[in-house]
Formats: sequence, C-alpha cells, structure tokens
Amino acid sequence: MKNSHDKKIAIVGATGMVGSVLLKLLDERNFPIKELIPVASERSVGLELVFRGKPHKILGLQAGVDAKPDIAIFSAGGDVSLEWAPKFAAVGTTVIDNSSAWRMDPTKKLIVPEINAAILTKEDKIIANPNCSTIQLVMALAPLHKKYQMKRVVVSTYQSVSGTGVKAVQQLENEIAGQSGEMAYPYPIHKNALPHCDEFEENGYTKEEMKLAREPQKILDDRTFSVSATAVRIPTVGGHSESVNVEFINDFAVSDIRKLLHDTPGVTLQDNPETNTYPMPIYAQNKDDVFVGRIRRDETQPNTLNLWIVSDNLRKGAATNAIQIAEYLMNHALV
Repeated sequence: MKNSHDKKIAIVGATGMVGSVLLKLLDERNFPIKELIPVASERSVGLELVFRGKPHKILGLQAGVDAKPDIAIFSAGGDVSLEWAPKFAAVGTTVIDNSSAWRMDPTKKLIVPEINAAILTKEDKIIANPNCSTIQLVMALAPLHKKYQMKRVVVSTYQSVSGTGVKAVQQLENEIAGQSGEMAYPYPIHKNALPHCDEFEENGYTKEEMKLAREPQKILDDRTFSVSATAVRIPTVGGHSESVNVEFINDFAVSDIRKLLHDTPGVTLQDNPETNTYPMPIYAQNKDDVFVGRIRRDETQPNTLNLWIVSDNLRKGAATNAIQIAEYLMNHALV
C-alpha cells in the first residue's frame, strides 16, 4: 500500500546488467516506491519492462530529469553520469551513482552504508557507489583496521566476467559453446586468466587496480595505510574473489580476527579447512553478504594476516550497496 513516504525512483541504465539486478532487488527488499521511472539509452526508449507485475515504459534521459524523481540510481557508465547526474541533481533529485565518475571527487561522498553512511546529509545530491572490488575489500577490512590499524594491504583479485558486462558474459558463453562472436576482451577468456581489468594507466597499473589503491582510503577516511593491487579477470560468471595480505601496526590473535569478522553485519565467515569450508563465487552468487575465509597468519613477517574474500559483484558490489544507500537516505529523512 502506498503512503506519503513512498518515493519516485529512477533507474538510469535500467536495461543493463546492474540495472536488471537493481529492479529485482527493489522488489525483493520491498522498497517503498510511489512511481518507478526506468531510464535507458535512446535505442530502448519506448520499450516496456515489467516491474511488480506492471509494464513500465522506458524513458530517455531528459524525460527522466523532467519526471523529477526523488532518487535516481545510475548504472549507465561514467560518461552518462558526468553529463546527466548534475542535471538530475539540479531538479532536486538525489543521485546514487554506480560508475567511477564521481568516486574520487573531493566534493562527493563515497559510501558503503555499513561503514560510513552516517556522513551523509540532505545536501549530498550526488553520492558515489564504490567499485565492486573495493566494497567487498573494505567490508572485511574496516572492522580489522579499526582494531589493529592497517599499514599495508596487498590484494590480488579474481574477477568475474559479469563485472565487464553483457558483452563479456556473451564472449565466455560463445567460447564455451565453440562459437565465434563479438569480443569484449583482447584475448579469449574461457580456460584463461587475463591480468587486465579496465585500461592501463601510465604507471603500469590498470584503472581497476588504482581504484583499489585509492577508494579504501577515502571510504575509511584514512591515508595512513596503502593498498597495492593486481586485478585479474577469470572465466566465472558471478562473483569476485580476492586474495588479501594485510600488515597491521598492532598484533592480533587469529581467533579474535575470526570473531570480529563473524560479528560484522554484512559479513559471513566461512573458514574451516577441516570441512573444506571457504568462500567461493559459486556460493556467493545471488547473495548480498561478503564471505571471508582462509584466515591465517602470514608467517614470513610480524602482525600480518592472509585472508580470502568473495562477494557477488552485481549485488553487494553494485546494486545492493546502491539500494542500501537509498534505504539509509529514506530511513533518515535525507530525501
């Protein structure tokens, strides 16, 4: 039943991979919606999508602005966000942006609700959703950093093709079926691993690796620790995995680390070598939690820990986190 707290919600990029997960999650989480405004590129305008059993006509970007939604969740790429997020904000819409466009803008907040939603105010009209790999990393590391103070993090990622988008999933499916088709990557991904996520920068790192280096410092509001990353694309369809080595200033007991992670909302501990219990993408898919296991002391140097982190990159890594931001805004009367 609709009430005065229901809001007009726009999904910009409604027909994309993350857009479809956003729509699914809005329904799953019973998000209070007065009116859904699906927005997509010109080629989709006028088509219909079904939400909560009813057809909704897809609008173009300007029509989306003209509808003056209360909240617009963007998942349509950085260029669209740079051009259109300010136009939505100008009519009073609060934008939650899933691209990299605003993340490192010093005037915009980069939010993982369990960690730093409390810094949001009504004045925040463009809010950045972090990179998928960053979200799962900080979800696991934030409680550990608070207690033991991180000094240095080395992370290697094993990232799903769904992080690249529909074209990449299609490439993998074509290769498995032995068919030729459009290539999202410069090489085959089936039976392969590509140490190449996003574009290379001048320093030899990819943009994805530099996001992992910079974003955790902003989210945790702390530049006293550093992150060094290698990002690798592997032929899985749902879920990113991360091998993480963390050096702390203060020492720890591994049992205390396990308890701390077990007690962290949004984190599920899967850590029992005796029963082969550890996180895997196949189990994380379609779930909202961040899964942590293979927790062990690094025996080569003091105060250092190894762990393995897995999460569904389309859910907590993108859509779930964005909707949790929207829920926080609603629950705290910030929209």
